Amino acid sequence: MSATTSARSVTPVAKEMSFLDRYLAVWILAAMAAGLLLGRFVPGLDRALDSVQVGGISVPIAVGLLVMMYPVLAKVRYDETHRVTGDRKLLGLSLLLNWIIGPAFMFTLAWVFLPDLPEFRTGLIIVGLARCIAMVFIWNDLACGDREAAAVLVAINSVFQVVAFGALGWFYLQVLPSWLGLETVSAEFSVWAIVGSVLVFLGIPLLAGFGTRVVGERAKGREWYEGTFLPRIGPWALYGLLFTIVLLFAMQGEAITTRPLDVSRMAVPLLLYFVLMFFFSLLVSRAVGLNYAKSTSVAFTASGNNFELAIAVSIGTFGIASGQALAGVVGPLIEVPVLVGLVYVALWLGPRLFPGDSSLPRRARTTVPTPAPGADPS
Repeated sequence: MSATTSARSVTPVAKEMSFLDRYLAVWILAAMAAGLLLGRFVPGLDRALDSVQVGGISVPIAVGLLVMMYPVLAKVRYDETHRVTGDRKLLGLSLLLNWIIGPAFMFTLAWVFLPDLPEFRTGLIIVGLARCIAMVFIWNDLACGDREAAAVLVAINSVFQVVAFGALGWFYLQVLPSWLGLETVSAEFSVWAIVGSVLVFLGIPLLAGFGTRVVGERAKGREWYEGTFLPRIGPWALYGLLFTIVLLFAMQGEAITTRPLDVSRMAVPLLLYFVLMFFFSLLVSRAVGLNYAKSTSVAFTASGNNFELAIAVSIGTFGIASGQALAGVVGPLIEVPVLVGLVYVALWLGPRLFPGDSSLPRRARTTVPTPAPGADPS
């Protein structure tokens, strides 16, 4: 039996991206470099930025994150989230990856690579406990993941963050090390700091995005809202991302540039964590039957971390000049460029891991084989 098939048509999705999106890695590296240089060579800038706080939350960083998250959350079709909340595979897998595998994996990496540096080790464990509720929307959107799934998973992570963060911190810093005969660390986490982080970094942009969609669709319809309004506000997500990165690294630029060896030692376990968690989550999601879009959402929510919360908790518990706080800052130093790279990896791997999947980006789908006239279709 013979049959001829049409050539496999896979157009690189990156070519369809806007100029800003296509060279996002360049802009992010430039923003990181600019922030580090500002923090290193502008005296007192870090203290000036850090002093602008309300309830322990940095106002400049909060502004950047709100500008970053609002356009992405305005894109979510909230009337379609019901198809996600009923997907037990998706929800169960995400909870397993985020609250059992992720923290345990970071605990293991921290002890393997930093056994002689307790402050940095503790800082990395705290990073592992803070599940992502902000930048994951950017990575998921760029990789054409399922927006509604990402919104639901982040909302669930936020609830678990409030309820479980303190208990998990106690378990991984005191209980588990004592069982294993390792050094323990005493730390008290402010529940209000965690609640404040969730309300500001997720609650405000979520309400704004939901409200904008409801009002916009009622006033002018979905076609105008998604075809005219969203393209206008879309670029502001990346402007907010770049602004936040500049501020974050400006606040800790001197600490990072004056301790390159410490940064490099923390970079190794962080790099392994982000990359391995992403690939493991993507492959497991595929294995349980999730499509490309949902698998991508699961992978990014599982591999990303809430560095805003990790930094706030570390500073509030151990002080701004502590090794724990520095570890929290090194987190996004590694996470941001790595997850940007994983966006392109996801777009490249999508048609190879999920051939013919209808949730793939439109131009990345594999053309269905077409039998030649008269050929046996089998």
